[in-house]
Amino acid sequence: MAYKISDACVNCGSCVDACPVGAIEKGSDIYCINDNCIDCGSCVDTCPAGAISEG
Repeated sequence: MAYKISDACVNCGSCVDACPVGAIEKGSDIYCINDNCIDCGSCVDTCPAGAISEG
């Protein structure tokens, strides 16, 4: 199951560098995880807002 970023995202970008496959990109309001996500979970612990979860 792929990860997703909720509206709790504060647009800090810390998750972008944590992703080994470049699956996180800036959206219009918040960052988004695209279809390249390999479900590794590397981004989850880097999010200070706790906005990333499986889903």
